[in-house]
Amino acid sequence: MTEETPGLGENAEKPDVPSGATPDDAAPKAAEPSTEEGPAAPAGDTDSKTSAQDAGLTAQLDQVRTALNERTADLQRLQAEYQNYRRRVERDKVTVKEIASANLLSELLPTLDDIGRAREHGELVGGFKSVAEALETVVAKMGLQQFGKEGEPFDPTIHEALMHSYAPDVTETTCVAILQPGYRIGERTIRPARVAVAEPQPGAQTVKGDESSAAADSSSADEAKDKETGGPDEG
Repeated sequence: MTEETPGLGENAEKPDVPSGATPDDAAPKAAEPSTEEGPAAPAGDTDSKTSAQDAGLTAQLDQVRTALNERTADLQRLQAEYQNYRRRVERDKVTVKEIASANLLSELLPTLDDIGRAREHGELVGGFKSVAEALETVVAKMGLQQFGKEGEPFDPTIHEALMHSYAPDVTETTCVAILQPGYRIGERTIRPARVAVAEPQPGAQTVKGDESSAAADSSSADEAKDKETGGPDEG
């Protein structure tokens, strides 16, 4: 004779399930989490946290600004150095060009001297004249300038005195003859002008000074006499 286990037989009681419901509906529901918030944090704690965050952000901003200022200063310094470098390179280019031109034109100066002498003697004619004028045009385009004129004051930086004399009609050392013209490129003198100079006669300035003093004294005496007599006689 077998014994039936309670609750396992066919007639075991089943939980009441409404019609149309699924078996899952019969399972007990899990407790839902509570949506109620706990007690709010004190206001003082919130303000202190906000202040700390603001202080941290301010410190970071100051660091960024400092780094930006340093990078800006570095960039400005590099830009200034680059501009100085460019100016130096351009100046060096001009200097190198002038030196090269000066070296070339220095070799042509004797030829230019011959052309000048031929022109003075009226021998610059025909094909020789055309070639000479073409050469002078080329050297002028290269920046060669001729200087040195009679009657200009003597300047030892651009003149070379080959002859010396005295003259009563000059008041300072003067170029009275140009033996060879000078040449320059820009501010660079290739060859000084070779000249004959004349200086004032020794004692000429003293005589002129005495004559000027005598004339001044005579004029002063005449003025004093006019004042004593009541003025110059009217004719």
